[in-house]
Amino acid sequence: MDRRILLQSILVLILFASLLVGCGDGDDDITIEPPEGEEFMSISLTSSAFRDGKTIPTKYTCDEKDISPPLRWSEPPEGTQSFVVVCDDPDAPSGTWVHWLIYNIPADTRSLPEAIPTTPNLADGSSNGKNSWKNSGYGGPCPPSSTHLYFFKIYALDTILNIDAGASKEILYPIMEEHVLARGELTGTYSR
Repeated sequence: MDRRILLQSILVLILFASLLVGCGDGDDDITIEPPEGEEFMSISLTSSAFRDGKTIPTKYTCDEKDISPPLRWSEPPEGTQSFVVVCDDPDAPSGTWVHWLIYNIPADTRSLPEAIPTTPNLADGSSNGKNSWKNSGYGGPCPPSSTHLYFFKIYALDTILNIDAGASKEILYPIMEEHVLARGELTGTYSR
């Protein structure tokens, strides 16, 4: 084979591979960090369905009802105007997979019942964002293989976000970043 054709073939393969990597359905690992030298206040986040670090019951996964689990959190800091809850899976093959975004949860709320509706706008004024399936609301654990970790995160904000329902994590996080007063996390696992 001609050396020039071989080099062109290699370049085409490299270009194709880079396109495949860049086109994953998962979201980049977008995080919210406190300003340098500071720490977020802490909120305790729990669920009556599973304990921190333990298996998420099948009921809350794609293998059964695929409904959101009940969540409860502790008192937020003074000045809290709303909450955001995010669930994501950093173990997904294509990058961090977002399972749930719900924002503008009213400041006087301290829990979410199981099976939150997946409609974009909720009766209490909360909004569901788009998950990595491009759907509104919760989509439960559904790992292709092995055991995955699922991080349920809660953020107390000093504002009500001025964004429509259906926002993605890429839109939501930069807008809320400077408004985080406190953060909490609950980790669950699931394998199929």
